[in-house]
This record gives sequence, structure tokens and C-alpha cells, in this order.
Amino acid sequence: MALKHEPTAPYHSAQDALRVLETVAHTAAGVTETELARHTGLGPERLTVLLRMLRREGYVEQIGGGAYITGDTLRRLTSVQDRERALTDKLQLMLDRLRDSVGAAVYISRYVDGEVKVTQYAAGPAAPAVNEWVDFRYSAHATAVGKSLLTQLDHNGRRDHLARHKMARLTSRTITSDKLLLSRLESQPPTVPVLDLQEYAVGTVCAAVPITAGASVGCLAVSLPVEHAHRLKQAADTLNRNAAPVLLSLAI
Repeated sequence: MALKHEPTAPYHSAQDALRVLETVAHTAAGVTETELARHTGLGPERLTVLLRMLRREGYVEQIGGGAYITGDTLRRLTSVQDRERALTDKLQLMLDRLRDSVGAAVYISRYVDGEVKVTQYAAGPAAPAVNEWVDFRYSAHATAVGKSLLTQLDHNGRRDHLARHKMARLTSRTITSDKLLLSRLESQPPTVPVLDLQEYAVGTVCAAVPITAGASVGCLAVSLPVEHAHRLKQAADTLNRNAAPVLLSLAI
């Protein structure tokens, strides 16, 4: 499967953060912000923002004299023994925080072995999850999650997926023409959230933003009842602004 890589701002932030973490990890006694700037080539404003995020997420800690050392989150994510559990726990923590921040259910989805898979989500009484009335694996053409994942594949990858999954009409708004859908996917800018405006389920709107790490295709998504559709763009923008820490966890 070939990917259609068009790096987004969160991707660049995650890559810059990885450079910072590599430098910190190789200096057991700690490294100052000035030394980090010299080693990474990052400007002071950019570096300050990244270090604030890395401290908040527990990737680095600050010790006496202002030097930075590896934090508990990084140690757990680089541990051979409990990395998968650490990653799941870290992602869930971020999803829970995002749910509370946007006031809506949020999801992480991956494209695994040619199929759409929602791997984790955070919902609650005030932020209900989408009712999966049709398996997400067979409804990529109608969901924000599915369409976001498909935009990250190349043309042949998209055609292969649609050839394996019939595009059923789920609501009156569902696109069932593969030609029309492929055209929409082709013209979708990577920095603009993919939307589902009652295409999967009547009464629900969704948005998704890409989180591609290496050869792994993924996305962050949010769902809202249609009466809150006016909040969808703001919720999607919040997801995009908070995608870098999620990407970073997946990339480590």
C-alpha cells in the first residue's frame, strides 16, 4: 500500500519534538534550552512552545539549573516490557482530555491491513459516541474517519478499498458513486478536516484530521449531534491543534 504523504502542521511539530527528545535522551545529565537550540537548529520561540508541550505531556522534566531530562512518559513509551499498555494509557488520557475540551466524543482510527479500525475513543453522558449501526469497516465512504484515512492513501489504494467494499446508501446524503467520491478525496486538502454531515447516520455530524506516523495511516475524529453542528468546525480545529502530541506518542 502506497501512501500519499502531504505533511500537515501537527506532523511537522511531532518531527521537531522527536528531534528535541533524541537530544534530551542522549544527555543523561540534562540539556539546557540553549544547548537544545544549538543541537536541533530550532528557533527559540518554536523550541519554547515544544518544550511546554513536552513537559505537559510528561516527555521531559526540568531539573535544577533549568536543564531537561527524559520524563516518565518517554521512559514508559520506550520500555520494551509495557510499551503497548503505556501507549494505550497515554492515548486514552489525551482522548479523555480532548473530549472534555471540545465537549464531544473523540476517536482515534487507523487503517490496518486494508481496513478501517477505530482503535480507541472517549465518550460520556454529555458527549455520546456515534451509534455504530453499520460496521465502520464497511462504511468508509460515508464516515469522516473513513474518508480521512482514504485521503491518505494513493489513488490505487483508494480504488482497492472501494473495490472490496460496496458503497451502500446509508442516508439520503451518502455518496454512492465511486467516481464522485474519488474526485472528492483527490481534491481534499490535507490541512482541512474531512466532514461527514449526516452521511453515515441521520442526526450525527463528524469531522476528522489526519495523524499519519511513518507508514501508519491514522486520524483523530470528533462526532456531534446535528443540533450542535455549528460547533463542528471549532471542534475540528481543536483536534488539529492537539494532534501533535498524539502523533508523537505513535511515532516514538
